[in-house]
Formats: sequence, structure tokens, C-alpha cells
Amino acid sequence: MSIRKKLDISAYLVVGPENTKGMPVATIIKDAIEAGFTCVQIRSKVASARELIELTRQASDVISEANRADEVALLVDDRLDVILAARKQGIKVDGIHVGQADIPVEVCREYLGEDSIVGLSARTHELFEYIQTVDISQIDYFGAGPLHETITKPDCGLDRDGKVVTRSFADISKLAELSPIPVVVGGGVKLVDIPQLAQTGVDGFFVVTAVTEAEDPRVASTELVASWNSNSISKEKVK
Repeated sequence: MSIRKKLDISAYLVVGPENTKGMPVATIIKDAIEAGFTCVQIRSKVASARELIELTRQASDVISEANRADEVALLVDDRLDVILAARKQGIKVDGIHVGQADIPVEVCREYLGEDSIVGLSARTHELFEYIQTVDISQIDYFGAGPLHETITKPDCGLDRDGKVVTRSFADISKLAELSPIPVVVGGGVKLVDIPQLAQTGVDGFFVVTAVTEAEDPRVASTELVASWNSNSISKEKVK
């Protein structure tokens, strides 16, 4: 069975070299997946294509060495070229995450194939109408947020007027109820947010600095996963 068919976005780490306070990206990924993280996205706006390919290689190796290659999805943000080049070199990359202004999802699907994962950042403007009307046939999950404003992605949640729209827990509960596909929520998420976020019925949380800039990324990852697992409820219970 392809990892796309059993995709688990419950604990989703987004990481790049600019977010680690100098720690190796691979070390942080190792800590996170050994603590129970289920999805890893390589994202960097400063790394070159070659650097991104090497980071992807390291991440793939770490996941494989932990014997979790069939459980932990490895994605790359935006860079279809990086994924194709990595795969050409024999690196296992499971898919891509794109934003509204990135490469169209149908192009990603065409080049990456039916077994690959394609995630899409949900549109901020008219969010609830959008998730009910957009063609989801090529998309595996929505990324939504921000829960709080975040310096790691200052353009997250911008509406048409250039204002950041943060999402309340009530908004997120409605999103979970209305979305026809899984939803992962992030944007400034910290450990203190997890219990309430897990009660909204969304399928997972994503974090950057809560893990990557933690004093001890392994401890931080363990606490986040444990809190999610002890508080999460299924969509069926919410509806």
C-alpha cells in the first residue's frame, strides 16, 4: 500500500536550515520522528536547489534508519524541481506541499504520479466557501491557519487586503466539519494550544519553531505528540 493511502498528518513537522538555531536539520528530524511525528516537510526560502536535495536525502535516510519509511511521509514545500531531482538520485520523497501561488496541484500530480501526496494551503479569503467548492480530486489534505501570527511564515493567512487573518478555535472546528479531505492546522502553534486544537476535530497540527527552536527538540516533540494523542477526537464525533 502506498503511503498516500495511509497518510497520517496528525503530527507534522516543517523544517529548514533557517529555523534550527544552527542545529543540523537531520538531528531535529530524527528527534521528532522517534518521538512520534508522522509527517515531515522540508521548507526553505534560503537554501539552494542542491542544498534542498541534500536536506531531503538526509531526511529520507533518517526516516529509513528509524524503520518508519512506510509510516512517516516526507514532503518538500513548493519545489517540484527538487523532488524530481531527488527522486532521480534514488531518494525516497513522498510528495509536495504547495500554496495558492505555487505550482498548480494538477501539474504536481501529473509529474509526481498517483502514489504521491499533494497537500495544499487552503485559501484564506472566503475559506469556508473555498474548501467546499474547490476541486479536491488531486489534493490529499489542506493546510490551514495561522492559529497565531508567526515569524517563520509572515505571509501565512494574508487576505486580499494584505492583512493577516488568524483562525479561532471555532473557525477551525467549522473547517474540520466542512472539509471533505483531511486538515492540518498550524501557524505559531505551541504546546499550550494542542489540547484545544485537538478537540476541534482537525486531523493534525503542524509546527516549526515549537520543535526546531526548542531547547530539547526530542522532549518538545514528545510532549506535543502525547498531548495531541490524549486530547484528539475523531471527525465522526464532531459531526
